[in-house]
Amino acid sequence: QVQLVESGGGLVQAGGSLRLSCAASGRTFSSYAMGWFRQTPGKEREFVAAISWSGGNTYYQDSVKGRFTISRDNAKNTAYLQMNSLQPEDTAVYYCAATRTTVVITLESVYGYWGQGTQVTVSS
Repeated sequence: QVQLVESGGGLVQAGGSLRLSCAASGRTFSSYAMGWFRQTPGKEREFVAAISWSGGNTYYQDSVKGRFTISRDNAKNTAYLQMNSLQPEDTAVYYCAATRTTVVITLESVYGYWGQGTQVTVSS
């Protein structure tokens, strides 16, 4: 079992950057694929980015490709989402998620562990 805690959200102007962190408890973090999702009021949660257990494979939603980078440090039990060139449409609550598998997972329903979310607000 793993518990996830996100941090790093906040208010930033359009064009700015933020780095979200997702700290995981437990000693088997490297056994989990990780993902980032986001949700705005009145909309369903959507996939943003995912990374395999080793960090060797990543996948992104088209709208964030080239702007966001997902990474992980298994020694620190932490996953990251570096967000550059932020736009107002990136405003959302961002959630990290974990699933015990080795491959990249983009499907929300496969993830069994979720953090509480961190708010990202991008002003125009």
